[in-house]
Amino acid sequence: MNQHLQHIQDFIESSNHLSEKEKTDLLKYLKSADKDLLISDFKLERTEKVKRTTAILLEETIEELEQKQKAIEDSNIALQKSIKELKATQSQLIQSEKMASLGELTAGIAHEIQNPLNFVNNFSEVSKELLEEMLEEIKNGDMEEVNAIAQDVIQNLEKINHHGQRADGIVKGMLQHSRSSSGAKEDTNINVLVDEYLRLAYHGLRAKDKSFNAALETRFDDTIQPLSIAPQDIGRVVLNLITNAFYAVNEKKKLLIEGYEPQVTVETKKVKDAIEISVKDNGNGIPQKVLDKIFQPFFTTKPTGQGTGLGLSLSYDIIKAHGGDIKVNTKEQEGTTFIISLPTTNNA
Repeated sequence: MNQHLQHIQDFIESSNHLSEKEKTDLLKYLKSADKDLLISDFKLERTEKVKRTTAILLEETIEELEQKQKAIEDSNIALQKSIKELKATQSQLIQSEKMASLGELTAGIAHEIQNPLNFVNNFSEVSKELLEEMLEEIKNGDMEEVNAIAQDVIQNLEKINHHGQRADGIVKGMLQHSRSSSGAKEDTNINVLVDEYLRLAYHGLRAKDKSFNAALETRFDDTIQPLSIAPQDIGRVVLNLITNAFYAVNEKKKLLIEGYEPQVTVETKKVKDAIEISVKDNGNGIPQKVLDKIFQPFFTTKPTGQGTGLGLSLSYDIIKAHGGDIKVNTKEQEGTTFIISLPTTNNA
């Protein structure tokens, strides 16, 4: 019993004016109060212990959370660094793939430039002879012949200008192909773009392998309007598909199958709200067991050194970036068709 209650108990017991029954009742209440006070003290002490324990646990938890937060921040920094390095590596790989395809195009480009240069040289020589002839006619005073020769020279100069523009266009296309794409879209004639890369790919392969030959068939939909695309990117996709088609028919030709005639068909057509570009070959087709992997980076069925395994992967990314789709239909021993679908709406 605490000191204060003890004083009260002593006072009750020594009081003469209280009866024995009153003293007994008061002492009973006093003991009950003392008991309640002891219980309250015990509960208060236990609460204090819980508070101290909780404070310690809370402090440990905060410290643990701070350590985890720092670990997450460190992981985030490392992840950002890895992403940056990955993007840099991806850019280098894209540039390598681009330069590899440019190398394949070199012979085709040389062939395409040689044709207009031949025209320019031939018409220049003819024009020089005509001008020399004109001088003679001027001396002879035959102005009617002079006018006729002048008309021929003008026509020759128009042809020289036309073929000069053609060579200029080829060089600009080559430069566009070698540059990093800005992704900027511009209205582009799909038929002209596909036809140009088809010829470049064919002449490029022919320049490397004189024995290569394939029947080329084009079906261009003349109703297709100019489409807003990144032309060098889509051109790269078309080039990749056509190069793969040439490779497929050439490989099948090596098998010396009786009656086999290599054939590659390129087609464009408008389908509802999309433009489809399809490249079909009658090669060996793609085995079903690898069909699901062909759009994976670095996957290739070509021998080592003949393919980076990035062509179809990059093509897939480019088409998806244009909001389009790329599908493949293939049958072993019969051939493969790749179909690119580009939306005509919301592609500006």
